[in-house]
Amino acid sequence: MLECEPLYYWIGKEPIWPVFDSPLTWRGTLSKYQLEASKRIVQAVNRLEKELLIWAVCGSGKTEMLFHGIEAGLKQGKRICIATPRADVVRELKPRVQAAFQEVPVQALFAGSDERAGSAPVIIATTHQLLRYVKTFDIMIIDEVDAFPYHHDSTLLFAVNRAKKEKSTTIYLTATPRKNLQMKVAFHRLPHIFVPVRYHGKPLPVPKLRLCFSLKKDLKQNQIPEILKEWLTLRANPNRQVLIFVPTISLANAFAEKHEEFQQLGFISITSVHSEDPLRIEKINQFRSREIDLLVTTTILERGVTFPSVDVIIVDAGHTVFDEAALVQIAGRAGRSSADPTGEVIFLHDGKTEAMASAVRSIEMMNRRGGF
Repeated sequence: MLECEPLYYWIGKEPIWPVFDSPLTWRGTLSKYQLEASKRIVQAVNRLEKELLIWAVCGSGKTEMLFHGIEAGLKQGKRICIATPRADVVRELKPRVQAAFQEVPVQALFAGSDERAGSAPVIIATTHQLLRYVKTFDIMIIDEVDAFPYHHDSTLLFAVNRAKKEKSTTIYLTATPRKNLQMKVAFHRLPHIFVPVRYHGKPLPVPKLRLCFSLKKDLKQNQIPEILKEWLTLRANPNRQVLIFVPTISLANAFAEKHEEFQQLGFISITSVHSEDPLRIEKINQFRSREIDLLVTTTILERGVTFPSVDVIIVDAGHTVFDEAALVQIAGRAGRSSADPTGEVIFLHDGKTEAMASAVRSIEMMNRRGGF
């Protein structure tokens, strides 16, 4: 969509959307906490409640919690949108939602997508694509509501509000709600349900802080810190893949060029991925299929992607790009599989920040609420 592109909207009689008798073909089971959240979503849809926040830890299975709520809407002939700030998340969600509703047309809209009409009963779209719609959706689900650029851009909030009908239900999904949503919850202005446990029932990995006095000097010279090499060598489970998060694209590329150094540590296939990488989709899929051992990345992979068995380290965790939400989300990449529910998370820094401390406290609080 271009800034100069004219947009038109229908002012005639509202179209009637099909009613589906048995739209849900997914036959999976939900955990105790997932089931509670699922029932609450169905209740919000059936009662046409205005808003509901699903505050669910990373790896809790938020997508599966939505299925029965989407089913309830489709049985009533409602039109549903799952909106998310990032295109990579749209790509991840489309096949999962389509597989759960095999007889229901589902379309994905993002920059460069093949599907352009946006006329299906279920739409999965980036929040930018909602500028195409006016008073269209009965149910608006905003996944990763705290993610960049949504929480930074008032235009996207405008697009979301304009795209939904006056009488509609908005469901927010996130593991890390921003202060504005937390305040609404605290003052009982936003109904919510908390999901403190991952679908496999194990606690969240708590990050460990590792101090590196030479960090800034090493990074300025595009050198791999010795403490990082030491950690890579001494990991508890060397069979796991490794995600290295760095604050800048230039540093990601510089690290990925250190093939020989990483290979000396036992890694065979090493690369980097970031927002400007034209091969990022292919690289993410290669990492998921274990064709890549070690992936150096930026905050582009902080959320919305699932890898079954990884260790995670954030290099220069005190950098301003890593706020509390980003740190919690990145830590949430580890331990997501029931076959490997632990995983190591390291914050490598040259000075502890409040964001780091808050992220650790937040994760520990979630584990306590989950009974760990």
